[in-house]
Amino acid sequence: MVHDSTLTATQSQMMPIAHRFRGFLPVVVDVETGGFNPATDALLELALCIIAMDEDGWLHPQPVQVRHIEPFPGANIEQAALEFNGIRPDHPLRPAVDEETGLRSLLNPVRQALRDTGCKRAVLVGHNAHFDLSFLNAVIARVGYKRNPFHPFSCFDTATLGGLAYGQTVLARAVTAAGLEWNSDRAHSAAYDTERTATLFCTIVNRWRHLQELE
Repeated sequence: MVHDSTLTATQSQMMPIAHRFRGFLPVVVDVETGGFNPATDALLELALCIIAMDEDGWLHPQPVQVRHIEPFPGANIEQAALEFNGIRPDHPLRPAVDEETGLRSLLNPVRQALRDTGCKRAVLVGHNAHFDLSFLNAVIARVGYKRNPFHPFSCFDTATLGGLAYGQTVLARAVTAAGLEWNSDRAHSAAYDTERTATLFCTIVNRWRHLQELE
């Protein structure tokens, strides 16, 4: 007897998130940096958003968590990068913490979410995701963080997904094409870009599921 392993829409609807992405828990990550080189350039902001699945099988972003990060000793910071993201690393009211403190405070909830959902690893979701993953991996290596919850190289890229779903690869244009709000004044902060990327990711995945159910 041949068994069809394709999940029906009803089966998919009742599937927990641990089964939706082959044991991976999607976690949206965005970084703001002092340049493009994760080995030499400062990490200035780190934000993440855990993706949850409701009892009906739809994805929803959880609250965004963000940390302002102090540049590591000897870190390079390009002026062009600061002009782009609007960050003033030396601002006296900037609530920055050292890399290890910021990283642990963000990754501990991810590890708890893995335990709660039964997922094996977190998978980074980002817009041009390998850039964010490269800086995340670099800071994890610098501080010697053990038991990294993220897969070291796999990721979901909303630039690719936005191009597939809406013909747009720029975050602002993909968000707008999806019928979502975009505020240019708030863009290029890690918290806002993370929240918009998370909403875009959930919109695309939920839309795909809806289209499957219509077949």
